[in-house]
Amino acid sequence: MTALLPHDSAPASIRIGVWANTHGTWASHHHPDDPVDASWARNRDQILLAEELGYDATLLAQHTINPRGDHHGQLEAWTASAALAAITDRIEIITAIKPLLYHPVVLAKQALQIEEISGGRFAINFVNAWFKPEIERAGITFIEHDERYAYGAEWLTAVKALLSGRSTTFHGKYFDIDDYQLTPPSAHRARPLIYGGGESELAREVISAKGDVFFLNGRPAAEAAADVADLGARPREDGTPLRYAMSAFVIARETDEEAEAALQEAFQRAELDRADRAELATKVDPNAVMFQKLAATPAIGTNGGTTAGLVGSYDTVAARIADFEALGVELLMLQFQPLESEMRRVAEHVLPRVRSATVRP
Repeated sequence: MTALLPHDSAPASIRIGVWANTHGTWASHHHPDDPVDASWARNRDQILLAEELGYDATLLAQHTINPRGDHHGQLEAWTASAALAAITDRIEIITAIKPLLYHPVVLAKQALQIEEISGGRFAINFVNAWFKPEIERAGITFIEHDERYAYGAEWLTAVKALLSGRSTTFHGKYFDIDDYQLTPPSAHRARPLIYGGGESELAREVISAKGDVFFLNGRPAAEAAADVADLGARPREDGTPLRYAMSAFVIARETDEEAEAALQEAFQRAELDRADRAELATKVDPNAVMFQKLAATPAIGTNGGTTAGLVGSYDTVAARIADFEALGVELLMLQFQPLESEMRRVAEHVLPRVRSATVRP
């Protein structure tokens, strides 16, 4: 097993991952072949299948209640990640975390435990919260956007030190930690990787300085190139190069025309979810820049989804993935609908094309 180290260079070829089905579906709630099912059983089977099919990573989004409605189930990301770590052998497990919900000491200890269970395949995805009811209904103050990033920056500083196994003392505005050391540290590397993303200037500032991998929302290659140039020029706390991942929703077919027709069907089906999306919009932090930007470009899927352009024939999708690789994107995290059958389709028809074309030393 080869673990990804925080200070290693990027892999020689792009890796392809899948979003775990933590919300029940990543597109329309009205697809006849994709039930809204966020159960542990479905997620377990999905990620075991993903590993069998050759996918390299999975991302578990973290919510305690489903953003699309309390009547929908929601997988608990951290307990599920520990379970997945125990039953998988190769796939990287990346789990999102909202700093307002977990103290750095508790979170770092949980992360190191999953790191041990997985044999060095665990990573954190720093998410600075946008779904207000999840925080407010729990009696936690939903602090405004800029202060959340000040809080998050302190949180990341403390978590990174604790993950390294060093004795940690940190006194800031939000946290006071005295001579705290977590053992055992990782036996596989210096510490687990830290992913993070965001569209605001503060998100870019915090993650480019303190994270290991910047998680871009899906966007065309030209926009991704501009982001990579901007982020790569920013100062880093440890002086190592910033690495890049991206989210995307894939619709791949035998021909470009078939894929475009499938995309139009997906948009038609998405209209059935219009009322749900309007309700969700009332619960989103209005200062969350991601939602402001993504609202301007309709897409299927979350976090940019089909905006990344991975819609087309198998050759077209593979070529566009190669374009992202050429920009320095080392990991693409994919969404699908219907989930299982499209995950199989991409593994059968797109992944071999990607891996035969990627640049290797």
